[in-house]
Amino acid sequence: MFCNASSVSTLSTPGELHYVENGYGWRLALKRVVPTVRALKQPRPVLLVPGYGMNSFIFGYHPNGRSMEASLAARGFEVWSVDLRRQGRSQRAGARGDRFGLAELAVDDLGAAISHVLGATSTRAKAVDLIGCSLGAALIAGHLACVPTAPVGAVVSMGGCVTWKNVHPVLRLASSFPRVIGLVPMPGTRQLARVALPVVAKVAPRLLSIYLHPETTDIRDARTLVQTVENPSRFLNREIAEWIQRGELVLRGVNVSRALREMKQPLLCMVAKHDGIVPPETARSMFDEMGSQDKRLIEIGDATFRVAHADLFIAREAETRVFSHVAQFLLERS
Repeated sequence: MFCNASSVSTLSTPGELHYVENGYGWRLALKRVVPTVRALKQPRPVLLVPGYGMNSFIFGYHPNGRSMEASLAARGFEVWSVDLRRQGRSQRAGARGDRFGLAELAVDDLGAAISHVLGATSTRAKAVDLIGCSLGAALIAGHLACVPTAPVGAVVSMGGCVTWKNVHPVLRLASSFPRVIGLVPMPGTRQLARVALPVVAKVAPRLLSIYLHPETTDIRDARTLVQTVENPSRFLNREIAEWIQRGELVLRGVNVSRALREMKQPLLCMVAKHDGIVPPETARSMFDEMGSQDKRLIEIGDATFRVAHADLFIAREAETRVFSHVAQFLLERS
């Protein structure tokens, strides 16, 4: 493990940077933000898991308010965020090529991150609470399905996807030819997003609305915002396309969608009502299928405050409409 607080971007919530070997040629980056207040009852450490085509930067950044990391730390949480292989600050340590799948991320990388958090935490917790963003929620479900004894307390799904339902036409079209999409490399995605984001927001905001709403989220500083964007993997593109076509998530022969029925961890399911990437029906399915008796569904957004995928993390009112609910749910179960 390597720790160096000074290497964390000044644009992000300050914290310590840790590295942990995943056992497969990658050093995964984990950031720890210490609590800024003492809670009445010390909560378990929280690990934030990013989604697809992104990294953990979005958890520590907000255009005009407190980031999710800062918000949770201000409520007494020790907050960790992870960059899995090929994300953010993670580093190669002997790995050759980029041929890996969802199972490697869910079982191997997330397992290494959980173990590190529990070994390095300043709390006395024996389990970690997990918050999954989009695909991050699927990786959490996949980990629990493949490793039923994992030391996990409560789970939060934020715009998460496990079983696909009512897929957006654009996404369905893109997933129609898995073998083809698996052949196409996608370099330069961050650079393209930096240029295209403000232009699309001004000229054709409806195209952007499946992901975020400019009237809900301040996107004027696109150069900073797109630091969370990563180049997609063509191998993962093919696997995700096959998953969308199939509907149910299957990892290493385990049907994760069906395994949800046996999971007993407390669950908070946060759904963005105007999400075009992970439609509300898909995001709600984790709540519907989870076997836990302790679960809560919160739908975010209305006619005057439209919330899509990224808005859950960087909307102007994310602190009060989203982060506070996450903190309250986890504190009640600490």
